[in-house]
Amino acid sequence: MLSELYIKNYALIDYLHVQFDSGLTIITGETGAGKSVLLSGLGLVLGRRVDFSHINDITKKCIIEAVFNIDNFNLKSFFETNDLDFETHTILRREVLPSGKSRAYINDSPVNLSILSALGEQLIDVHSQQQTLELISDDFQFQVLDSLAKNYNSIQRYQQLLKLYKTTQKKLIELNNLKSKSQKDMDYNSFLLNELMEVNLHSIDMESLEMEYNSLNNVELIQSELSLAIQIISSEDLGVASNLLKLKQVFYKLTDISSAYQPFSDRIQSASIEISDIFSEIEFEQSKVDTNPSRLSQIDYILQRINNLFSKHNANSVQELIVIQSELESKVDSLASIESSIILTEKALRSLVKQLDDESIKIHEKRKSVVSKLVTKLETILSDLGMSSARFKISLNPSDSFLNNGKDYLEFLFNANKGGQFLPIKKAASGGELSRIMLAVKYIISKYQKLPTIMFDEIDTGLSGEIAHKMGDIMNQMSLSMQVFSITHLPQIAVKGKSHFKVFKKNAGKSTVISLKKLSKEERLVEIAQMLGGEQVSDSAIAHAQQLLN
Repeated sequence: MLSELYIKNYALIDYLHVQFDSGLTIITGETGAGKSVLLSGLGLVLGRRVDFSHINDITKKCIIEAVFNIDNFNLKSFFETNDLDFETHTILRREVLPSGKSRAYINDSPVNLSILSALGEQLIDVHSQQQTLELISDDFQFQVLDSLAKNYNSIQRYQQLLKLYKTTQKKLIELNNLKSKSQKDMDYNSFLLNELMEVNLHSIDMESLEMEYNSLNNVELIQSELSLAIQIISSEDLGVASNLLKLKQVFYKLTDISSAYQPFSDRIQSASIEISDIFSEIEFEQSKVDTNPSRLSQIDYILQRINNLFSKHNANSVQELIVIQSELESKVDSLASIESSIILTEKALRSLVKQLDDESIKIHEKRKSVVSKLVTKLETILSDLGMSSARFKISLNPSDSFLNNGKDYLEFLFNANKGGQFLPIKKAASGGELSRIMLAVKYIISKYQKLPTIMFDEIDTGLSGEIAHKMGDIMNQMSLSMQVFSITHLPQIAVKGKSHFKVFKKNAGKSTVISLKKLSKEERLVEIAQMLGGEQVSDSAIAHAQQLLN
């Protein structure tokens, strides 16, 4: 509930500090006394944009502060979500500086206007005649029906599922788009990957292949040269082996003469042994040399393919091709991963559709069960408010798609007169009728859910007599479970209040200022009498006022 309001330097309000009680609070005052200024200032602290023409003295700071008791409103999660300190007595403050800048605070923590407004909407409902237009909106009409149906928890679950459904649906669209976009690239990448895999890169040794290729490609030259080498070593007259033998014999003789020649003899002996080994190995190699056109052709084919791959992929080694192959494998695998994700996402979407359908059926059945109850309550209350012929027709029509609060289209029709036609409320009800319907609706909702403080701004316009009494009774009933303000010109409503404030203008030096005063019993009696009979209070007006107050 709103417990305190503080306004400084706003419009004609120089300074105002007022405390409010629970129950029904009445605010009265003559036309033009400044009630609209009071509401405008309250709207500013609830997050409305600043109209700088309303700042009284632009050289001074404008401050508006409202204190709310929020102990029973389950708002801790709001404070946690927005990283704010939770206090049972929460202070909303708005400051407008001479520079033109505006600042907002919740419990002394700076906040932006959207957060201030979001909290304000949960604390107080300022209901003007213009706001009665909410009544014609589908969202508000559903709120009324769902309050009676106690659908809050079901709708919360449904909306959580719907949020997940939309996220999953979006993900599926993105995956399919990615698959479509990647398909052409994937086909080409698969082709390149197959080319590389066919070669079996991990088994390729380029150095060995090239060496084998050169050997097979030059087999006749190799055989000829090896034969020549054998001949050079083994020729009887000029061969290396024959000449080394002669050389060994020379140094044998010299060694007998002097040991100084022994090293030469030893080295020649070693050379002779090495030449013998070389000769044996050359003979062995010659025995292995053989023409193999088939193997030569195979190696040539492999080398050509490898070199073509070097050129195609701008690579210089088999190892680089292996890295490229690995990258292509990842790209090709990613398409398989996308397809797997699509399958899983489609499965999740089907599950969510079923859960949403199940939850929407529960919501629909609960709504359906209270339609006649709501119609009866509305017609009964409106009959008391002078609309005895008012009739409602409420129907629920199924939707093929998931809507924000279920799968129902709501048709809320109204007929004000006997024999009249049922039409949408905005076409069938006048302004005064809309106000009474809205009061009836708010009264009904207040019985089923915890509502914030509500302030009715001249909702009684155009009413009088017994109907005004009934309207006051309804407001009084509402005030038993919530804080209610009523700005009114009707004494029949004013007498219902637990407390009574009067808005008035007074002269302060060279200027006029607005004040708000809580009336004592005697002052309230005079105010009611003036509302009944005018500025000049007669004994009969006092008596009438006393009768009404009693």
